[in-house]
Amino acid sequence: MASILFVEDDPSARAALEMALHRLGHSVTSRCTGEAGLEALRARRPEIAVLDVMLPGVDGIETCRRIRRDDDLPVILLTARGDDLDVVLGLEAGADDYVVKPVEPRVLDARIRAVLRRAEKGHAERSAYGELVIDRASLKVTKEGADVRLTPTELRLLLELARRPGQAMTRQHLLAAVWEHTYPGDSRLVDACVQRLRAKIEDEPAEPRFIETVRGFGYRFAGR
Repeated sequence: MASILFVEDDPSARAALEMALHRLGHSVTSRCTGEAGLEALRARRPEIAVLDVMLPGVDGIETCRRIRRDDDLPVILLTARGDDLDVVLGLEAGADDYVVKPVEPRVLDARIRAVLRRAEKGHAERSAYGELVIDRASLKVTKEGADVRLTPTELRLLLELARRPGQAMTRQHLLAAVWEHTYPGDSRLVDACVQRLRAKIEDEPAEPRFIETVRGFGYRFAGR
């Protein structure tokens, strides 16, 4: 069972999905606006947030962005079918995954469980790559001795890439290993997460020395 903060402004959709998630074993706190969702999060931190993108006032993307300022809470966005711009903006804001509306409760349940599993995976070892240290036992990353705050998805992606330094990995492999997705169209999840990772661990994200792009293929952890 996961404790979920669910923010959706449509009363009927909110009630139906909240009931379905309860039946699937989750504890759900629902709110109708981004502002109310942020207040609920401050009062009691859930395990994951599910945010509709099209919220009145502070929309789901901005709500995600505000969560990311000081919290690594996993976030899933609910987006309109075919609205690629919302997906891209949401991923850049720090969302871990997205589900296209209308939402099938069991699909959302599977995505929630997959996102939460990412933080629990890892191997007991500590590896240093120059000033970047990856501790798989404690699931912590430091750079020059300072903690690097990563979301569970960012951490899982870094662990997967660093598992075989120097080996190129396809986007499809990373998508399956990290997000447990198989649909090739979701490869933008990988690209957006790599972009966020680079911003946190690279000296110059535009000229990465840890996570290299293998053009037309995927990514490689150089570990230089």
